[in-house]
Amino acid sequence: MATTMVQAPAGTREGKLRDLLVGSVKHNTKQYTMALALVAIWVIFALLTDGVFITARNLSNLFVQTVTTAILAIGMVLVIVAGHIDLSVGSVLGFTGAVCAMFMIQREWGVAPAIAATLISGLLIGAWHGFWIAYRKVPAFIVTLASMLAFRGLIIGITGGQTQGLEMAPEAAAERFKLIGQGYIPTFRAAAEGQLHDTSLLGLAAVIAIFVVWSFRKRAARRRFGFPVLPAWAEGVKLAFVSAIIALFGLIMVIYLGIPWSIVLLLALAVVFNFIANDTTFGRHLYAIGGNPDAARLSGINVARNTFMLFMVMGVMTAVAGIVYTSRLNAATTSAGQNAELDAIAAAVIGGTSLLGGEGTIFGALVGALVMASLDNGMSLMNLDITFQYVIKGLILLLAVWVDMAQRKK
Repeated sequence: MATTMVQAPAGTREGKLRDLLVGSVKHNTKQYTMALALVAIWVIFALLTDGVFITARNLSNLFVQTVTTAILAIGMVLVIVAGHIDLSVGSVLGFTGAVCAMFMIQREWGVAPAIAATLISGLLIGAWHGFWIAYRKVPAFIVTLASMLAFRGLIIGITGGQTQGLEMAPEAAAERFKLIGQGYIPTFRAAAEGQLHDTSLLGLAAVIAIFVVWSFRKRAARRRFGFPVLPAWAEGVKLAFVSAIIALFGLIMVIYLGIPWSIVLLLALAVVFNFIANDTTFGRHLYAIGGNPDAARLSGINVARNTFMLFMVMGVMTAVAGIVYTSRLNAATTSAGQNAELDAIAAAVIGGTSLLGGEGTIFGALVGALVMASLDNGMSLMNLDITFQYVIKGLILLLAVWVDMAQRKK
């Protein structure tokens, strides 16, 4: 006798549970797809490079290489969410990095004054963009395209058309500055490659503990205000899976030389901007503006002021990326930041940010940046011709935008 599967009605407890689980999966479809794509990329490159790609040394260096693009992508998420674009970040990154280096080389400033001046420079550049976009209604595409060209020329002017190595700066300042992009958090005892880095291991355990506590607090808050929550077993599976992922990425660095300071900076920025995006009035206004600018304006949101502030924030984030980039290279170069704007936009889009505005996540952009850096790193290990590298990255960006548009139509 044939049996028939009967689906629980939507109004029952089982039906509500089913709808909640299905809704959670649908809401995070892009994140799941992106994570699977990253795993697939790592597996493919591991096979094609005879395992070199997945060594602790290479993956740790890969994470460090990801930082600059990830910082830009964090800011780019908010810009795209609000319905704009910033094509100037590559040139501004190179310019602000050169400004920081020249303050230490020519003016012999210390690290703190040079970084402060660089951040102020980024803030002023962002204010310049915001003025034209927010109050003069010039499209962001045109304003930032003009800056992309202008600041590329200013890089040549400020460096004299030559690479300016930070070894020409006072030795103490140069060594401290180099720690930002090349240094690792200190350890209680000397650790060599292949040994566990004790302070990094403790830091990793602390990060996982904070994530678990934060998740429980968020769940309790949702229940207190009457919002639906996942059942305890599903929440447990989710926490175990995410904690395992954090542990995997962290242990890669712990086994090598520890967690780099640049990674610590990136994670701090990600947490802060995730809070800004999801839990502040400014962040929610940006999503509202990107979703429907006219409706946002009619609801009382000051679109011009929020747009102006947004580009000031983007300017500061670009300056931070410029500082990290210059520190990692230990030099200011005329080619610094070339095509960085494309990597940042691609990372944001691959991470689930919609070019139509109103949708995107900070942590998604981090994974998108890791995807882009993995492609660069893997293809370089394979000695793939630069022609094909650009072609492959372009096709992946096209695919990501197509997937976004297809999901929007659904």
